[in-house]
Amino acid sequence: MADYKKPSDDELQKRLTPDQYKVTQHEGTEPPFHNEYWDNHEPGIYVDVVSGEPLFSSLDKFDSGTGWPSFTKPLEPANVATKEDRKLFMRRTEVRSKHADSHLGHVFDDGPGPNGLRYCMNSASLRFIPVDRLEAEGYGDYKKLFAPAAAKDGQTRADEHRETATLAGGCFWGMEDILRQIPGVVSTRVGYTGGTTQSPRYPQVHAGATGHAEAVEVVFDPTKITYAELLGYFFRMHDPTTLNRQGNDVGTSYRSAIFYYDEEQRKTAERVKDEVDRSGKWKKPIVTEIVPAGEFWEAEDYHQKYLVKNPGGYTCHWLRD
Repeated sequence: MADYKKPSDDELQKRLTPDQYKVTQHEGTEPPFHNEYWDNHEPGIYVDVVSGEPLFSSLDKFDSGTGWPSFTKPLEPANVATKEDRKLFMRRTEVRSKHADSHLGHVFDDGPGPNGLRYCMNSASLRFIPVDRLEAEGYGDYKKLFAPAAAKDGQTRADEHRETATLAGGCFWGMEDILRQIPGVVSTRVGYTGGTTQSPRYPQVHAGATGHAEAVEVVFDPTKITYAELLGYFFRMHDPTTLNRQGNDVGTSYRSAIFYYDEEQRKTAERVKDEVDRSGKWKKPIVTEIVPAGEFWEAEDYHQKYLVKNPGGYTCHWLRD
């Protein structure tokens, strides 16, 4: 990129969409939850929409709950520059691309990674290149980040630091809102599982006609939080002693359950449940089911990140001491 020459302003206006031009050239900000990449979970890299310089990787992307794509660190630190921003009557750290000088967003010190940073970017400043297009678009050197590692089970490097937990403990709005903010959690989505009906919808599940539980699928990084630690949060955020009930919500869809994906998860769940049961934290016996994970049916879009979209909305969940 040393020989890169930024196009003229006239050319940029022709090449870029109005939103891309406003954000990258005039420090605009796109609306949260209404942008291209805030909820993108595909593996790949993000490059500057103007210059194509590599900026961020999906391996470092996490759900910050802000409605903008967020990363713990740059893919290529040399392609990222920062400067003090005193607009809006506050002091912030602006992030710009090094070669195209595009406005990307801001960096904050409340991130989940080891460096504690959250790079909050605008989708309009970025172009996403999926893994299967890296070679064709001239970014083949980054393919090795996602290539099979030497692990015997053949997991990709991306998958090596990703595991999935599926948990049910009452209304999934409140569950997800707590789970998504736990350090080490990469992404969450709410849905229905544990029943018999194919492609269930909320009215059916709520009526108890499908056998499904409202649940949260949690993708987490086991190098930052273990499955056992995640279950520790789970047993604090809901009352695991009430059968088919959580607060005012009554019915089998509100049951307490852990859906395990392998024998190791089952053993861990049994151990943690027993430890919590014997701890005396709860005065009644724990009734949480520990059952094999089955098909997870994603809930309707309006349920996803409900309390982020509707601050102050209904929840009966909180973290007990």
